[in-house]
Amino acid sequence: MKIRKILAVWAAKGARLVCQWMGKQGVTWAGKIALKIYPPILEELSSEVREKIFVVCGTNGKTTTNNVLCAALEAEGKRVVCNHTGSNMLNGVAAAFALAASMSGHVDADYACIEVDEASTRHIFPRCRPDYMVLTNLFRDQLDRYGEIDITMNILEEMIRTVPKMTLLVNGDDALSAYLAMDSGNPYVTFGIQEQTDTKSVQEIREGRFCKRCGERLEYRFYHYSQLGDYHCSGCGFQRPGLYFNARDVQVGEQISFWVEEKHIVANYRGFYNVYNLLAAYAAGRSAGLEMENFNEMLKSFQPENGRMEQFRVKGTGVTLNLAKNPAGFNQNIAAVMQDERPKDILVAINDNAQDGTDISWLWDVEFDRLGEESIHSITVSGIRCQDMRLRLKYVDIPSLLEADVERAIRQRVDDGVGNLYVLVNYTALYSTRNVLKRLEGEQ
Repeated sequence: MKIRKILAVWAAKGARLVCQWMGKQGVTWAGKIALKIYPPILEELSSEVREKIFVVCGTNGKTTTNNVLCAALEAEGKRVVCNHTGSNMLNGVAAAFALAASMSGHVDADYACIEVDEASTRHIFPRCRPDYMVLTNLFRDQLDRYGEIDITMNILEEMIRTVPKMTLLVNGDDALSAYLAMDSGNPYVTFGIQEQTDTKSVQEIREGRFCKRCGERLEYRFYHYSQLGDYHCSGCGFQRPGLYFNARDVQVGEQISFWVEEKHIVANYRGFYNVYNLLAAYAAGRSAGLEMENFNEMLKSFQPENGRMEQFRVKGTGVTLNLAKNPAGFNQNIAAVMQDERPKDILVAINDNAQDGTDISWLWDVEFDRLGEESIHSITVSGIRCQDMRLRLKYVDIPSLLEADVERAIRQRVDDGVGNLYVLVNYTALYSTRNVLKRLEGEQ
């Protein structure tokens, strides 16, 4: 059996190399092949992690939070297994361990930071027993794949109960996440933003508008965005829990900054949602007993990747690529774009492949009317469902250019744009668009 385990590791590494040579990511195939050759590979390799295993779940922010946490642990001198690419189902998680293993079939790691798709916890938790679970938030996402949010919550509740000693690190500003933690019976730690910030709260769709305990409508002292804020129920007394890791004096603009404990965290990122991502990663490290003394220094050199506010330079045009796959995430993307007061072009690419969710009705819940400001030079719609996106903009009286081919659309905006391009894509458009941008960078 040891020979099969080694063969599985070798095959995974070989599959990854072949896929990269073909211009594909290759992580999913690497994991699928490894599991086929040696089914218990995830159980055995994850058991070799010397200290703790973190899993990161939630609708939005998983990849950024997971990668920041990994980088923070490495900055503390730890060796870490991590699925950096965001391949977060069973095959992707198995690949993370197989690709991190030595040629002798063993993992040399202090920690593992593993992003996990919520529905895939059913397949991953029995094979990889986490010590900590970070829950970023719970929003409506891909209705045709996940169903209503109650289904996702039921899956998470079921799987959390199978690991009763696992500590939950939850966003206390999210009533759904907080309820799940309180009701689970597991130990839990909360993070969030205690006081109202200067960030404008738009009237978005509120996922957790009703109390999960008694069904009464939740009342809010204030919102940060979507359903995140200071909530309470007048029916049963359910309310936002005390925040163990509280972000204070939050500033959002060209960079974000906040205080937590006695540390002043500063990062060159845009987007209020990234305050939560950084806070979640910090809280996870601290809860595991690390001092996180090098957190700020790590942030200075940390480069977002895989389409999370990732930066490119094409023929003098600065291009920012970001994933936008559901109403809450898209609204926060728009808010981040509008923080940039310079003239800008925007390209929106929407696909409806199986991994995206074939139901794109969620586009009608996004506040696209906020894109009507004078600083926006042009909006181009692209991807498989570009006509639907164009119609959605028409309903808020915003004209758009149509180019179904993403590469042609990017080239056009680089040639006739204002030198500042934001590319917002949903899931299956992400990797191909990223490849296009990397290739265009290399052509210069």
